[in-house]
Amino acid sequence: MAIPLKYNLRNLFVRRVTTLMTVFTVALVVAVFIAIMSLANGLSSALVSTGAVENVIVLRDGSQTEIQSTVTREAFQIIQTLPGVARDSKGRPLASAETAVLVNLPRRGTGQPSNVTIRGVSETGFAMRPQVKLVAGRMLRPGLGEAIVSRTISERFESTAIGETIHLGRRDWKVVGLFDAGGTAFDSEIWADVNDVGGAFDRVNYSSALLRAENVAARDLLKDRIEAEQRLKLEAKPELKYYEEQTSAGGPIKALGIFVGVILGIGACFGGMNTMYAAVAFRTREIGTLRALGFSKASILTSFVIESVIIALIGGVVGCVLSIPFNGVATGTTNFRTFSELAFSFRITPDLVISALIFAAIMGVFGGLLPSRFAARMPITKALRQM
Repeated sequence: MAIPLKYNLRNLFVRRVTTLMTVFTVALVVAVFIAIMSLANGLSSALVSTGAVENVIVLRDGSQTEIQSTVTREAFQIIQTLPGVARDSKGRPLASAETAVLVNLPRRGTGQPSNVTIRGVSETGFAMRPQVKLVAGRMLRPGLGEAIVSRTISERFESTAIGETIHLGRRDWKVVGLFDAGGTAFDSEIWADVNDVGGAFDRVNYSSALLRAENVAARDLLKDRIEAEQRLKLEAKPELKYYEEQTSAGGPIKALGIFVGVILGIGACFGGMNTMYAAVAFRTREIGTLRALGFSKASILTSFVIESVIIALIGGVVGCVLSIPFNGVATGTTNFRTFSELAFSFRITPDLVISALIFAAIMGVFGGLLPSRFAARMPITKALRQM
């Protein structure tokens, strides 16, 4: 016969102080766990969500990133005319030659330098990335040394606000607009005209080429055609895959989150054990009475474990509420493939909340198991003698 659940709920209110202390301990552990894991989620999301299904990015064979790559002007002229490349309403191929260069900029407030990517794009490049939207100022004009900056980068780095001038390469650039890229990797970049960037940084050739295929099937055929052309020595990847490969930057953060969560969780388990041992000591006569009424050892063990899990789950819910202010907070780190700034936001998802509650429940099970076993094994006569 199982012990009624209301017995456990009543005892939570009877021992309000110890219950609240344990709830607070578990809540802090869960809040830290969610904060770290949401950091990793935001980083992965910024990369995985970048790109379009039909887009193909073309790099020099063997290059892992655009920074390391070179695509000659002659090669670009060839690949943009290949079968399978989509065309706009005027019959022009949807192909963008682009130049990506790392520049060193001081952060606002601290003055600490960090690498930021300046991307030289063509007019077609804007059309192929509908998620990039101008939110302030105006669009840049080619040939005039004008640039637009992601809103996130503008908030984090000096001399990147609208109307300001920044010296990059061999020329000054005037910031004429801010854009928002919808939380993708482009939110970590400065954009300018591809020819202006090439001239300022002495780049005769391009870093990469972005092609829009007619459909997914044509994308795969286009990729094979480019790689089969030996004279080009180029490698083509679906744009989504290219950015997914860069999510390895989030691996160390996830590992850190799990490590910190486990260490803090062990401490929370000991806190839960102390609470449950105190509960057992306080309710010794109750335990003896329950045994005398016919409740089995298994029922008592299960009842105390359930009580511990309830406390932990309450703490888990409180921890989830405490972590809500982190959601959407902008931050940044270094992309260890490109060694440039990668801006992103903390991202708390339903899956992460469920994982945190499961983590809290596990802490409750381990924290209550030994005290519950001690209570279940207590002799009836000894328990009833306690005052």
